[in-house]
Amino acid sequence: MKTIVTPRRTKIVATLGPASSDEKTLASMIEAGLDVVRMNFSHGTAKEHASRVEMVRALARKAGRAVGVLVDLQGPKIRIGRFKNDRVNLDTGDKFVLDAERKIGDAGGVGLDYKNLPQDVTPGDTLLLDDGRIVLAVTKVQGARIHTVVEQGGPLSNNKGINRKGGGLTAPALTEKDMEDIKTAARLKADYLAVSFPRSGADIQWARDLMLKAGGRSLICAKIERAEAITALAEILDASDSVMVARGDLAVEVGDAVVPALQKRMIRMARERNKIVITATQMMESMINNPIPTRAEVSDVANAVLDGTDAVMLSAETAAGSFPVETIAAMARVCLEAEKEDTFAVERRRTDFPESVEEAIARATIFTSNSLNIKAVAALTQSGKTALLMSRMNSKVPVYALSSVIETRRRVTLFRGVYPIAFKGARDPETALNMAEDELLKRGAVHRGDYIVLTIGEPFGKAGGTNTMKIVKVGEHRKA
Repeated sequence: MKTIVTPRRTKIVATLGPASSDEKTLASMIEAGLDVVRMNFSHGTAKEHASRVEMVRALARKAGRAVGVLVDLQGPKIRIGRFKNDRVNLDTGDKFVLDAERKIGDAGGVGLDYKNLPQDVTPGDTLLLDDGRIVLAVTKVQGARIHTVVEQGGPLSNNKGINRKGGGLTAPALTEKDMEDIKTAARLKADYLAVSFPRSGADIQWARDLMLKAGGRSLICAKIERAEAITALAEILDASDSVMVARGDLAVEVGDAVVPALQKRMIRMARERNKIVITATQMMESMINNPIPTRAEVSDVANAVLDGTDAVMLSAETAAGSFPVETIAAMARVCLEAEKEDTFAVERRRTDFPESVEEAIARATIFTSNSLNIKAVAALTQSGKTALLMSRMNSKVPVYALSSVIETRRRVTLFRGVYPIAFKGARDPETALNMAEDELLKRGAVHRGDYIVLTIGEPFGKAGGTNTMKIVKVGEHRKA
C-alpha cells in the first residue's frame, strides 16, 4: 500500500526580486515548496510587479498549484538624505545634525526625506539609524535642525532609515505612493495587502477602504513594526485579516531582547482572534551568501513553527540572495521536522462558546479528527472561512479546501495546515462526496477504507455558510 506523506503545514512566503524573477528559478522555487510570493513595493515599478505576478500564476497553473500573492506597501519609511561622497564615518562623541532643509550631507550633518522629523523629537530622545547600527542622542532642536551627539558610531551611507527609540513618530501609515500602489494591487488581484507601520485599527480600515474603492478584494495584513502598534495590538488585530511579526523595525523601536516574547504573544493573540499570522525578518539571513543555514536560524524557524505561526517569510534571502531555491528547500525541511512535535495542546480562546455556526462546525470537525483515526478533512467552501477557522485549532490532520473560486484557493495558501484543491462543484451532496473522495485518492491523501470528515453547507447548491459535518469511510457508500 502506498504510504501517505503528511504535507507541510507551515506555509512559506518568499520575496521576489532580481535573484528570483526568471522563469527557471521561479519554477524551481514553486517546486521546492513556495506557497506565497511577496511583492515588495519599496522597489520596482508597477509594470515589473505585474510581469512577475503574471509569471508566478502561469507557472503555478503549469505545476497544478495555487500560489498566493502578497503585495507589501512601502509605508512611511523615514530616511536620511544623501551624502556628497555617498557615505561618512561617525565616531562616538561627534556632533551631527539632521537638517530637514539640507540637500547634500557630509560628516557634520545630513538632510531628511521626512521633513516633519524635527516636530516629532525633543532633547533627550534617542534616534536609531540604519537598523540601530548608529545611535544619536538629541541635544536640541532648532527649527528644521536636530542637533545630536553620536553615542554609537560607524559608517553611515545614503538613505538609511531612522527610528525613534520607543516610537512616537507621527508619519501617517499610508503615503501618496502607497495609495497609488493599492490601486496597482487591486488591478493585480493581489490576495493579500500588507500595510507597513500601522499605529491603530483605523490605519488598517483606511487601507481596506482604499482597496475596496479600487475594486480589489485583498485581505489586509498589518505589519507590526512600531512601538505604538504593540499598545494597540488588539484593535489592529480586530481590524485586520492577518498580522506580520515584522521583527526588523520593531526590534529597533522596542529593543531586540523584547521581540522574542512579543512574537509569541502576537502569534497567540492572532490565533485566538481567528487571524492569520506571518513571522518575518532575517529568518535565514546567512543563506543570502551561503548554501546552508546556521544552527541558530534553524532554531529560529523551528520555534516560530512551534509557536503556531501560519507562515514563515524570506526577504533578501530570495529577493537578492545567491541561493533562493536552496533557501526555500531548507526552510521547508526545518518546518516539517518541527511539525513532528506534538501540537495537541488546549487552545486558549476568547470564549468557551463558538461565535457562529461555521465556527461550531469547525471546532467539531477538528475535535472529531483528533479523537478518531481521521486521515483528512474535505472542506467544500466558497469563501474559505470554515477552512480558516479549522486552521486556528491544533491538529495534524490535513484540511483540504475544495473550491471552485480561484481567489479562495489562492488565499488559503497562507492558512496553516490547509491545502487548496480546484473543485468544479456538483449538483447534490452525494456527487460532491464522490468527487471529493476522488480528489483525495488521486493525491494519495487517503486510501479506500480510510475515514475522512466532509463539511458542506445545506441546502446544497445555495450560497451560505457551512452547517454540516459528515464522517465518511472512503469508498463505503458507493455501489459495488
